Amino acid sequence: MFVAFVTVTILGAVFNGAAAVTYLIGHEYPKTQADMKGIPRKYVPVLGMLLAAGTVGLLAGLAVPLLGTLAASGLVLYFIGAIIAHLRVGSRDIVGGIAFLAIAVAALTLGLLYHGLW
Repeated sequence: MFVAFVTVTILGAVFNGAAAVTYLIGHEYPKTQADMKGIPRKYVPVLGMLLAAGTVGLLAGLAVPLLGTLAASGLVLYFIGAIIAHLRVGSRDIVGGIAFLAIAVAALTLGLLYHGLW
């Protein structure tokens, strides 16, 4: 159980960290995604900071389980919102969001199974 928990947590941190960097360096992809969803571009760095906070929280959760639980919960909510934002504008390109959501759910579930609720 411990190996699965650590593996999924690190995988989630790597994926979300890479996404956060993409959002924070001003890459064109997050900007075009924001345009497509009708989100002002000024919120792209904010979304990147949320991803970065989730990344740091997942890693901190290896030492302080409550932080990992909160970070994984936040990422689950983030990606549910991202999928809803895609569906709201008629986009069916949600495979990436579902993959990120699945990793966040797995990190949350394994963390709760390994550490308990608190």
